[in-house]
Amino acid sequence: MPAVFQEAAPILKRIEQAGFEAYFVGGSVRDYLLGKKINDIDIATSATPEEIKGIFGQTIDIGIQHGTVMVIAGGKSYEITTFRTESSYVDFRRPSEVAFIRELREDLQRRDFTMNAMAMDKQGNIIDYFSGREALKQQQIETVGNADERFKEDALRMMRAIRFVSTLGFSLEEKTYASIRQNRPLLAKIAIERITQEFEKLLSGKYSRKSLQLIGETNLHEYLPMLKEKKQVILQVSKMEIDYLTIDEMWTLLLWKMDITANKEIDVFLRQWKLPVKKIKKVQKIIAAMLGKQKNNWTCVDLYKITLEIACSAEKLSMLIWEGKLIKEADYIKKAFEQLPIQEKAELAIHGKDLLNWSSKPPGAWIKEAIEAVEYAVLEQKVKNDKQAIKEWLESCHLI
Repeated sequence: MPAVFQEAAPILKRIEQAGFEAYFVGGSVRDYLLGKKINDIDIATSATPEEIKGIFGQTIDIGIQHGTVMVIAGGKSYEITTFRTESSYVDFRRPSEVAFIRELREDLQRRDFTMNAMAMDKQGNIIDYFSGREALKQQQIETVGNADERFKEDALRMMRAIRFVSTLGFSLEEKTYASIRQNRPLLAKIAIERITQEFEKLLSGKYSRKSLQLIGETNLHEYLPMLKEKKQVILQVSKMEIDYLTIDEMWTLLLWKMDITANKEIDVFLRQWKLPVKKIKKVQKIIAAMLGKQKNNWTCVDLYKITLEIACSAEKLSMLIWEGKLIKEADYIKKAFEQLPIQEKAELAIHGKDLLNWSSKPPGAWIKEAIEAVEYAVLEQKVKNDKQAIKEWLESCHLI
């Protein structure tokens, strides 16, 4: 077993010594069987939260109403959740009641997909009641039990299914696929923030093209913010070489293909997805840089003002859209940026205090204007980035 499980095995042993069952469950077991890196683990147990708190000395109530307690042991923290069942769901997103139980099978059968409904004991033995290993072998995403029931319990599972397509490259099992098409209106009941979280994971997945195609094929796009009438755009993007694009670049590409390039329109679109202002502004900058390059190639001043990060993103997207070329890194843009006389204002050889020392003028807006003039003069190599040379240039231009 990987070290992450071996380190946590004493936790399971201690729970068992107290007379209860305990297992590793969920995504960590799936990723272990797939040979993928495991970042964190989940533990499920027949012990109630109060019983867990009685076994371990240091615990934190992080979701005790749902049966989850954090245990601190050996300098590490572990989330331990009691086996549970869930009653009827409210608004297709949350259970009206949670009941603690003692049976592992009952706990696992409430989970979303068979590949996530496996457990593993401390010796590494896999408990697989719902053929999760077979689903992994067939590379299929299949719901536990009736797909309609699973999606009506939590409609976000439809987005999760397609997100797993993006991250794992698997296919949707036939009944699962059909159920998503049929139950897609239920997605309207889900909070935008939860949808956005899954959609961004989908956009950043290794197999995002495959998942975007599924978004269009299942018509799930009809219930995604601002995408109801954009099926063809989604399908077009799914055919593009988007493998090395970041999430921000993916948002930019979608907007560009929808002909949404004005700052106000970009803001309206992305706010519907509840994206943070910082991300919205970054996308606006990338699109502005692309528009600028479309008119004229960037000058050294343009490159300086755009910044390296934005320029690289804009170059990658420009090459993809206009040249049909996929580039992983815009190294030549990085080289051009490195060759600039200065890469940021802080590198200028002079500061505002120097201007005041050299001039009899009182402090005012003229200082900012003069500094900006120096920036551009240095970038265009009209003057060296040297304090004395800049002073003489300012005097020759009557700026001091």
